Amino acid sequence: MDDDVMQRVFQEGGRDYFQQPPSTSSSSSSSSILQSLPLHVSFDYGYYLLVKSIQELRSKKGGLVTVGIGGPSGSGKTSLADRVVSVIACTVIISMENYRTGLDDGNDLDFIDFDLLVQNLEDLISGRDTLIPLFDFQGRKRVGSEKIRSISSGVVIVDGTYALHSRLRSLLDIRVAVVGGVHFSLLSKVQYDIGESCSLDYLIDSIFPQFRKHIEPDLHHAQIRINNSFVSSFREPIYKLKCKSESQSGQEDYIFHGKETIMDNFIEMYLRPPSASEEARINDWIKVRQSGIKYYLSLGDQRIVDKNYIIRPKAEFEVGRMTLGGLLALGYTVVVSYKRASTSFIEGNLSVSLETIDTLGETYMVLRGTNRKMVGTEASMMGVSGPWITKSYLEMILERKGVPRLNTPPPVSSTSLASNRERLIAAPKPVRITPNLVSRIEDLSQPWTRSPTKSKMEPVTATWHFISQDIPLAEGSIVDPSSSRAPLQLAPIPDSYDLDRGLLLAVQAIQALLENNGLPVIVGIGGPSGSGKTSLARKMANIVGCEVVSLESYYKSEHVKDFKYDDFCSLDLALLSQNIDDIRNRRRTKVPVFDLETGARSGFRNLEISEDCGVVIFEGIYALHPNIRRSLDLWIAVVGGVHSHLISRVQRDKSKVGCFMSHNEIMTTVFPIFQQHIEPHLVHAHLKIRNDFDPVLSPESSLFVLKSNKQVAYQDILKILDPSKICSSVQNFIDIYIRLPGLPANGHLKESDCIRVRICEGRFALLIREPIREGNFIIQPKVDFDISISTVAGLLNLGYQAVAFIEASAYIYQDGKILIEVDHLQDVPSPYLQIKGVNKDIVVAAGSTLNLDGLYTTKSYLEIIQERLPGGSSGIHSQQAAKLQELVEFIQSQGCNSVSESSPSREISPLEGLIEDMQSRIRRLERWHTINTVLWTFLMSAFVGYSLYQRKRQ
Repeated sequence: MDDDVMQRVFQEGGRDYFQQPPSTSSSSSSSSILQSLPLHVSFDYGYYLLVKSIQELRSKKGGLVTVGIGGPSGSGKTSLADRVVSVIACTVIISMENYRTGLDDGNDLDFIDFDLLVQNLEDLISGRDTLIPLFDFQGRKRVGSEKIRSISSGVVIVDGTYALHSRLRSLLDIRVAVVGGVHFSLLSKVQYDIGESCSLDYLIDSIFPQFRKHIEPDLHHAQIRINNSFVSSFREPIYKLKCKSESQSGQEDYIFHGKETIMDNFIEMYLRPPSASEEARINDWIKVRQSGIKYYLSLGDQRIVDKNYIIRPKAEFEVGRMTLGGLLALGYTVVVSYKRASTSFIEGNLSVSLETIDTLGETYMVLRGTNRKMVGTEASMMGVSGPWITKSYLEMILERKGVPRLNTPPPVSSTSLASNRERLIAAPKPVRITPNLVSRIEDLSQPWTRSPTKSKMEPVTATWHFISQDIPLAEGSIVDPSSSRAPLQLAPIPDSYDLDRGLLLAVQAIQALLENNGLPVIVGIGGPSGSGKTSLARKMANIVGCEVVSLESYYKSEHVKDFKYDDFCSLDLALLSQNIDDIRNRRRTKVPVFDLETGARSGFRNLEISEDCGVVIFEGIYALHPNIRRSLDLWIAVVGGVHSHLISRVQRDKSKVGCFMSHNEIMTTVFPIFQQHIEPHLVHAHLKIRNDFDPVLSPESSLFVLKSNKQVAYQDILKILDPSKICSSVQNFIDIYIRLPGLPANGHLKESDCIRVRICEGRFALLIREPIREGNFIIQPKVDFDISISTVAGLLNLGYQAVAFIEASAYIYQDGKILIEVDHLQDVPSPYLQIKGVNKDIVVAAGSTLNLDGLYTTKSYLEIIQERLPGGSSGIHSQQAAKLQELVEFIQSQGCNSVSESSPSREISPLEGLIEDMQSRIRRLERWHTINTVLWTFLMSAFVGYSLYQRKRQ
């Protein structure tokens, strides 16, 4: 994997299994993943590399696998360790924070008990149980120990700032360094606040005094280096309702009766930048929360207020006490400080707290949860109806006491950054993702462990502005010129942002439009397939509480049957125009519902603008087309995601066969529709978002799958599903595996060597990541990603060849929490049952209920088919070769027609007979499924009736 990048070999005589030079008899094609790790990678890719490395070491060596994850405070070490534990079985995390011997800052080497930590590791490596310490941070002392049992085939992860220290490296098999996160973000924020007067090294020494001397040198001994760009996110926000507690004692007894409560005391401080004026926004302040001997930092007041809800990201990260001292030494001042005492209890994803603020002298009830509806429902059940408070404690304190005066006037900046940031930009910059690949250390302009320079960093804040501009309506526009439009429109922001910051700015833009222009607000989100449009739209809807309409709902059936999903002419623009006009004029409208399985419109649903739902989001690849966007209020462009991942995969495959292709060459071939007809519209967006989140590799999108070929009765499947939410469907699909000729292969064809294209109900879906197999589980992305037929044709034009072919039908049953799929593979006698879910425990419980324990397999269908081939490993039966060739020729012909202007009449392809045959099979299977359901219902009713009759007789 990634053999073309800089090889990272194990250093300094560690326990590395692959530390010894490979024998001359070993083949170069079987080189270890641990010998070819990239210089530094993203968080998602680093997680994937770490899991695969652990699995490889565990399979090729005996005994325990030890992993060290080091890096500065707030870089994401613990998050990475938790993600690995969720996948790898028998994993123990040893946190270095429990090895403190004093009350000083946690980054001080003199206050870490390395002797005990080394002894614990040596015990586990030798197969002995050991006792690790437990530290109470509230009580500020070591309170006991915990017994860790040694597991010969297990994994031990050491998580801490000094996990890669020289005293530990000889005991570690895999060394991982994580930088970025709040560490980089804080440096960028301070550099922005202070200006160019201080060097980056001076700022690092001031804020993280131990980093350059004691932490950074150890990180360069890592085999996997991760640059974590993730800081804080509204992807999984916290929803909060807050009101005054009128009767504290009685209410407290009622709320907390019989529940286990948690008592906390915090000191919360707000630091004002040294260059800020008295009128500076509190969003520019830095918040520090002290809890015992721990300090947590968040940058600015990152929150969204929607109706009664305060919506906050998970934005606090632990830092050392010396970081606070360094900020004060640089000129930051504590302008507000207060004590907060909290009594709370937690039930699942919901917490209820009574919080007393000493400065305000009042007590408040706060409900927090990860689900907006759940928080509101719980408040109603408790009989709490407000009045709700949406102001922060800081805002309430400032209202009473005012903003503290500055002791000295702020220094005059030598640059006019503020004026530049307020300037309106008429011509926005184009949106384009360029790969940021570093193959040699000399290519780095600065150490990879440092924060980006000020010229390269993203703006810390952005402000939406309105411009008064009457845009003339072009001929063919879908909006009615007589419809009323607000005279003020948003001015585009020239910079592009990551998904997290873009999500915040998008919601702020909606709020600004609601405040300025009123209802309704119509949003368009455009971008290439798989870029993250749908995910962004749904997350915005969760925060704002609005409707999302996919442009796929407006497909014309005749275009769908011709595989023209990415053709602008496939949209029913007349109906879309009518819907938008109705929404604009606050009339009830009927939005189409399109059934992608049947390729036809299945009905309509009502949509109406109201005070509770005054925002509608339209998302699709052509949402920013000129004929559509002129009728919208907010234009958002999203690029990246699986779109960029596929380009990187093609570049990797091409380099392996000795042929390098540029990013633009691949884009032109694989995404011709995007280059010609989509990207030109994205540059006009008000907000441009580059989605660095990798849905293919990210642990956040993992789906846990258990597979078995044991026969399971239909009624047993129904028992483990919620009868009130169950839904079922029947699908036929064809999987085509394509690969570049010349790629090294040993024995049978492997999934990792191929790109899988699934044709299901006329749609094409892509899988470009080999699933992780751990124990009985197959861990894969939640969904495959839809692509156009022109993309598949582009891959074939780049030299990919179809090498395997699988035809199957599937019965699917699901209830929202779990999905059960029964697959019937052609020429395989027994069907395979798959249990899928995002919750590992629920999937395990379902398998146990079906008595599948011990009967699982992790083989792919490609492996299963190859095992049945007579002595060959070609991946295809001889009788299927002709059918596969027909399919490939059809894809190539249709792909070319999608790019060029195709005539209304076209030659009838022989493959259409195959497609019609598949559709007729689907109809037969659906009829069989309906008959089976009716018969089963009839038999069960007869059985129940007979039982009641016998009971009545007795």
